[in-house]
Amino acid sequence: MERQDGQAFRVDPLIRRLIQRFFAVDRSHPPIETDALIIGAGPVGLFQVFELGLLGVHAHVVDTLPFAGGQCIALYADKPIYDIPAIKRCTGRELTERLLDQADPFKPTFHFNQTVDALERQDDGRYALETSAGTRFVAKTVFIAAGVGAFQARKLHVEGLDAFEGTQVHYRLLGNDAVLRQAVVVLGGEDSALEAAIALCDSAAQSVTLIHRRDVFQAEAATLAEVKALRASGRLRFVQGQITGLRSQTRLHGLVVTDKDGQQNTVPLDHLLVFLGLSPKLGPVAQWGLDIERKQLCVDTATFATSAPGIFAVGDINTYPGKKKLILCGFHEATLAAFSAMELITPNERVQLQYTTTSSKLHRALGVSN
Repeated sequence: MERQDGQAFRVDPLIRRLIQRFFAVDRSHPPIETDALIIGAGPVGLFQVFELGLLGVHAHVVDTLPFAGGQCIALYADKPIYDIPAIKRCTGRELTERLLDQADPFKPTFHFNQTVDALERQDDGRYALETSAGTRFVAKTVFIAAGVGAFQARKLHVEGLDAFEGTQVHYRLLGNDAVLRQAVVVLGGEDSALEAAIALCDSAAQSVTLIHRRDVFQAEAATLAEVKALRASGRLRFVQGQITGLRSQTRLHGLVVTDKDGQQNTVPLDHLLVFLGLSPKLGPVAQWGLDIERKQLCVDTATFATSAPGIFAVGDINTYPGKKKLILCGFHEATLAAFSAMELITPNERVQLQYTTTSSKLHRALGVSN
């Protein structure tokens, strides 16, 4: 859309996102009703699924990332972890795979690429929640296992760029074949950027250009070798410098890249994929009226309940005297939170502690023979 002077109208990004969200929500369908909603699919969130499953509770899990694993995958997928009980050494990726396998008998329902934006307690004591993707829930209990916060892509701050976010500017690799067949620019110098550039070169992309401030990258050796080979073959173009401006009318059609000597170069494109890393933010949780201390949720260590009945916080998102930010501590917290939640989920039933070594009921739930 253009003004009379030929310049493109710029819609405020917040207004645009609100409009998109309004039309994305299909309110003709009732919300998903669940006994337990877990916010966060990191290690502690996945173990929360398991502990609830042992008690006969099916859980829905929401995560802002497109995959399970949270910080373990986003920040150190291939780095070793040495303090998981009974496992001498494993990577973040391996730990995530083990936890997913452990939780599999209870068939959790995952909702990726979305954050829980709104939470409100209803008259019946349950919570109404809605995500950034328009998914709605009514939950008896809520478990916040958001680690150090919801991981969000670090944005590229160039004047005018926000107007093209979601149409030509993206912060993740797209699965749209029509998009991938066009001229694509990838910005970044770490694993995610290089892996996206490789995937695009393997697709039918018209052209792929990688932009980074230095001709030095941080990635696995195999990834670096593949990028080097693609550059040598001419299938991947590399431009060194920083994006300092745009070329646009009704659409974004070029990026101004300034090198270390101050020289400017225009790089044409149809789509820009930005991979500048992830940063954790407490996000909407801060607006839910829960007791917070230094951006962490205060909990009762007997139940790991927050200041709101039916809402629990486990893992790095919580705080209490003596708190240690360790995965193994989060596992302990998830166990106690699950038992505490049963008073709300099945208030008229007494929950007995059973052992997976001897309980035939738990063996049936786990799908194992006695």
